[in-house]
Amino acid sequence: MTTLNPNHSTRAKMSSARIRDLKPSELPEVVMPACEVRPVLKGQTAIVTGASSGIGKGIAVALCAAGANVVINYIGNAAAAEETAHEATHCGCENRGEAVPVMADVSDESQVQGMFAQAIKKFGTVDIVINNAGLQQDAPLEEMTLAQWRKVIDVNLTGQFLCAREAVREFKRRGIREDVSCAAGKIVCISSVHEVIPWAGHVNYAASKGGIMMMMKSIAQEVAPWRIRVNSICPGAIRTPINRSAWETPEAYASLMKLIPYKRIGEPQDIARLAVWLCSDEADYITGASLFVDGGMTLYPGFETGG
Repeated sequence: MTTLNPNHSTRAKMSSARIRDLKPSELPEVVMPACEVRPVLKGQTAIVTGASSGIGKGIAVALCAAGANVVINYIGNAAAAEETAHEATHCGCENRGEAVPVMADVSDESQVQGMFAQAIKKFGTVDIVINNAGLQQDAPLEEMTLAQWRKVIDVNLTGQFLCAREAVREFKRRGIREDVSCAAGKIVCISSVHEVIPWAGHVNYAASKGGIMMMMKSIAQEVAPWRIRVNSICPGAIRTPINRSAWETPEAYASLMKLIPYKRIGEPQDIARLAVWLCSDEADYITGASLFVDGGMTLYPGFETGG
């Protein structure tokens, strides 16, 4: 459970000022737990794409802490993937699973199939797929090249399709393993607030996330009779390397807070804890849902005072 740990001076300021009026440096510190200690995913195997850094890394570590064996997919940085595997398997949780890095380009059909084959060879099957791999190649529309458009769509959208397809094939082949889960399989698509918020200058990225939303819902509708659950997590601003320029300076952070009613940036653990829960039997009746983790970014903060 996330706790707030304000220092004494912050408490004093908060007694006489609304939180929204405080500077970012004056806000309460968010203290995240070291790991999820309940082994709600014990005996299951998960593939997390794009897991060498950022949100993917946070999810991989959390799934492993919850007992799952985790395939840490990466494309370019083997050392970072090894670091994720080491962190996942040294988290201090008694019931943690194993973690192994596997290189694969999720936009390449044969490499995705090879990744699933390696996972099944190593762990026997796959129970969970976290479709996280994604990238940005930003440009104004009139300057955006076809290569930039295709690269983002290929990785962000087609990559999720290829991984979801292989997952469903394995889930249907194997069926329900009642000793580990009441579902045959779980797919979690990492989308974005930009599946519903337009984003000028990022048309390829926003289009890919909007596509993820309808792809996820269509797959969920199709495979639900096989007890396969498919959902999306839609992060807002999360403190990761991909958006460092938006939070690394006090000025940038203060500007970012204008978009976030809850007045703090999200952390990878905010996404990771939801991913663990969504993949557990505690969330068994949830499928086809887009769950926003954004501190209220989709609440149209520009209308907070009446527009």
